[in-house]
Amino acid sequence: MSTIYDFEARGMDGKTVPLSRYKGKAMLIVNTASACGYTPQFGGLEELHKAYGGKGLVVLGFPCNQFGSQDPGSNEEIAQFCQLNYGVSFPMMAKVDVNGASADPLWQWITKEAPGLLGSTSVKWNFTKFLVGKGGHVIKRYAPADAPASLAKDIEALLAA
Repeated sequence: MSTIYDFEARGMDGKTVPLSRYKGKAMLIVNTASACGYTPQFGGLEELHKAYGGKGLVVLGFPCNQFGSQDPGSNEEIAQFCQLNYGVSFPMMAKVDVNGASADPLWQWITKEAPGLLGSTSVKWNFTKFLVGKGGHVIKRYAPADAPASLAKDIEALLAA
């Protein structure tokens, strides 16, 4: 697999979402959780979606329960939580594993494209973010503590390119 467009995800409704539908757009891929100290970042991600969605950015949330069991709900419960509490209108995918033998193929690829500190390919915690360029390659990886608003300059530069 050479670009993000070679992958598929599963939507909250269980339907296949070919990532090729976002070809030519920048993407922000985030592993999310509903009961994490970083959960309020849903609000910031929604702000990025509203500010840049019309300019070519797609925010995609991927719930994950691998870190402290902080997203134990069903896909339906997670979707309802995100919408009710944070007004999330960007696409949320079905829950995935981002690490280990059961890691989703997209996450296996994305973490190799943009390793973390000391070359680690594992995701360390919820709300690790990956900025993907219009050509389908990962441009940058952001730590969970990086607030969504702090990504705005990188997103603007990417959209202007």
